[in-house]
Amino acid sequence: MSVLLEFSMTPLDKGESVSTYVARSLDIIDRSGISYQLGPMGTCLEGDWDHCMAVVKECLTTMQSDCKRISIAMRIDYRQGKENRLAGKIASVEEKLGRTVRK
Repeated sequence: MSVLLEFSMTPLDKGESVSTYVARSLDIIDRSGISYQLGPMGTCLEGDWDHCMAVVKECLTTMQSDCKRISIAMRIDYRQGKENRLAGKIASVEEKLGRTVRK
């Protein structure tokens, strides 16, 4: 079952800037081999349900090693028979708009 899974994971006990923790999670995501797109407020993964959930779990386990409170927001979109949705959803909107959008 292929899904798009968008999530953000933020330690609540590390002050205003948490980019160090985001970078650690992004390293896990990148090394996992899963398709992903980093955004300013979260990261979108595309892949098998179990693989996506395993990546999120590894990010959480790593963050738990030195964070006492963590906020996680997650949205999942399943669509049967569709692949390459990270790029495809944007391409569909650009086609209807008649031009490319800023990235």
